[in-house]
Amino acid sequence: MHNKTITELAQGLRAKEFSSVELTQHFLNRVNKHADLNAFITVTADLALQAAQLADVRIAKGEAGLLTGIPMAHKDIFCTQDVKTTCGSKMLDNFIAPYNATVVDKLNAVGVVNLGKLNMDEFAMGSSNETSFYGTVKNPWNKNAVAGGSSGGSAAAVAAKLAVCVTGTDTGGSIRQPAAFCGVSGIKPTYGRVSRFGMIAYASSLDQGGSMARSAEDCAILLQSMAGFDAKDSTSVDTPVPDYCVDLNKPLTGLKIGLPKEFFTSDLNADMAATLQTAIEEYKKLGAEFKEVSMPNLKYAIPAYYVIASAECSSNLSRYDGVRFGYRCENPADLNDLYTRSRGEAFGKEVKRRILMGTYALSSGYYDAYYLKAQQVRRLISEDFKNVLSEVDVIFSPVTPTPAFNIGEKTANPIEMYLADIYTIAINLAGLPAISIPAGFINEMPVGLQLIGNYFDEARLLNVAHVYQNTTDWHKQSPT
Repeated sequence: MHNKTITELAQGLRAKEFSSVELTQHFLNRVNKHADLNAFITVTADLALQAAQLADVRIAKGEAGLLTGIPMAHKDIFCTQDVKTTCGSKMLDNFIAPYNATVVDKLNAVGVVNLGKLNMDEFAMGSSNETSFYGTVKNPWNKNAVAGGSSGGSAAAVAAKLAVCVTGTDTGGSIRQPAAFCGVSGIKPTYGRVSRFGMIAYASSLDQGGSMARSAEDCAILLQSMAGFDAKDSTSVDTPVPDYCVDLNKPLTGLKIGLPKEFFTSDLNADMAATLQTAIEEYKKLGAEFKEVSMPNLKYAIPAYYVIASAECSSNLSRYDGVRFGYRCENPADLNDLYTRSRGEAFGKEVKRRILMGTYALSSGYYDAYYLKAQQVRRLISEDFKNVLSEVDVIFSPVTPTPAFNIGEKTANPIEMYLADIYTIAINLAGLPAISIPAGFINEMPVGLQLIGNYFDEARLLNVAHVYQNTTDWHKQSPT
């Protein structure tokens, strides 16, 4: 059952080939069997089986949708009522969310079965899922390799078939990079397309929730129920959500695809370049036309991103002070000691590093030189994308410089770790949608290709990804 798509499982449930309870128990057994991957922080077996029973009732009444009774899981950054929500941090190890994130409510409404909460880099800060308080997530293709981050638990769970589909969040590549490392599909929608209410904030102007699954089609089905305006989120955009599945098979004849010359230089790994060239040739066979484009300000994306993201994280994480909720140090001598020791004992090294960077960038005398300048560069990067997307329909690029690296390989060098997101962070600065899909293997490890679209044009991206997956089988490959 774990090899079936959402559509195939929905058909099986309706035909009574198996029940949602049986399906859910099957996946719970797989979660237990592959616990060594460390993909889950919390497994909610009892709640999942209760939800499956309710789903079976809906199916029997003929009230089921495609996702009714389908076992999935949430990245542990989405608040889930009466269930521990940790954000991968010791700071929230004792936090039981008193409400659901809007995304969780929307998916509950269509009858999904939530198997539990997925591991992640602490407060979504990381590119390898090595900063989690709960330990490193292992890549199902090679347990000595990282799963990517920050949504590493999400990607690993899909790759190992521990869940049919999952939620993730993307601040600078945190859906797309782990999707590429683990050989699955993952889409980051336009900023404002998916509600951020109840999604614990890292960098508020960059964070965006999205869907991850084995195929673009399954990503489309999950995103359909996640997307939409939410009055509780001031960054949510009130624009209609199209049917993401209706044009999935639309032919690509005449599609114009841009190739940014800044991404396809001699610095790109030769094996990665060859893999991507094979994908380009496949798209040409499907009728797509390629055009070299230039975005000269992309070279400033990494410094601009880490100034902005760190500044916003410094502000957002100031709420964790040991007073209202979360970790509290023992026997504080005074208020200052409470603040200092609670934060010092509960935050990990990477979180502390980014808080310090962000506080410095926002401090008096440095705000204009760093934060304001980074926002000005952000505007230039957005204009580059705007200009290029007026000439082409989508942009094609790598997702990562290399396949997944080994656990511990980059932890001593934060700058090298930050460069793992070199091809993804500019998209978040611009607020554009982008998808990562499997494109091949290098040294028996999966790699992905990235497609970037115009604002609120997720349907086009899903179509371009799906048609490619109709003629290739990279997304059907499974780790042993």
